[in-house]
Amino acid sequence: MRSEVVPFNRSLEQELLALARGISLECLVCGEFVMRRGSALACPECGSILHDEVAAGAQLQLDTQAG
Repeated sequence: MRSEVVPFNRSLEQELLALARGISLECLVCGEFVMRRGSALACPECGSILHDEVAAGAQLQLDTQAG
């Protein structure tokens, strides 16, 4: 019996929504685990923050800082 590898490709929007829903806990920038800070998700390793402003009707926003 031979199994084929099926490519699995998700868009950035799908990754952001999975992260915001808590399905994924992996930082989109560096791959480390994220932590919840109030209504946002933050990565302690690289400092990127995912703001969840769904209640205000806004889109998800990802902040990153180089350095």
